[in-house]
Amino acid sequence: MTKPYYQKDKAILVHADTFDFLEKVKPESMDMIFADPPYFLSNGGISNSGGQVVSVDKGDWDKISSLEEKHDFNRRWIRLAKKVLKPNGTIWISGSFHNIYSVGMALEQEGFKILNNITWQKTNPAPNLSCRYFTHSTETILWARKDDKKARHYYNYDLMKSLNGGKQMKDVWTGALTKPSEKWAGKHPTQKPEYLLERIILASTQEGDYILDPFVGSGTTGVVAKRLGRRFIGIDSEEDYLKIAKTRLEREE
Repeated sequence: MTKPYYQKDKAILVHADTFDFLEKVKPESMDMIFADPPYFLSNGGISNSGGQVVSVDKGDWDKISSLEEKHDFNRRWIRLAKKVLKPNGTIWISGSFHNIYSVGMALEQEGFKILNNITWQKTNPAPNLSCRYFTHSTETILWARKDDKKARHYYNYDLMKSLNGGKQMKDVWTGALTKPSEKWAGKHPTQKPEYLLERIILASTQEGDYILDPFVGSGTTGVVAKRLGRRFIGIDSEEDYLKIAKTRLEREE
């Protein structure tokens, strides 16, 4: 097994290729997986940064040459994720419209049942600089389990209801983009806000459960998992991002 980049208490970070490392993870050992895979936007497009038009180039990890290559990538990692997920475990995958439809199809092709299609509505999205279409203000988070009639996934219905003022929680979650105060350890292009991972982890795991993030990035999943008393493994091939994740996890100690 690859030597951990960071390991303390119940949190582990691994500097490795996700595919290679998932092959080595013990089968059916993870209670939950959260994944924020590449959106594959770094192909000459433009975006908004501080009101300025900038080129979209996050790095080679965010580039793909064809639709077929993108879908093959998603099927491959989802297949490996299924192998390491417990029979009653669940997987959450976030993404924008650039990748999430491939992810949804890949989930079904690889033997998953989609439980929910969560719409994360951002209250402060970046403006649409081209003025040629509607402002992109949402991302999708798919929640799924293995497509097995015997599977009994965990859902903390009562807690979600109490957090929603005594009413059933709906599949549209509204909130702001990641706060500057959560980006103190360094810059990552798609860092998720902590409140989002807190809800996901509280809804679908219990204390002591094992959570895996195969594209850990800046480490939000690990930070929140550690805070809530869960065990955690995060994988990333980019050492610059692992440095950010490690710094954040060390503060949680």
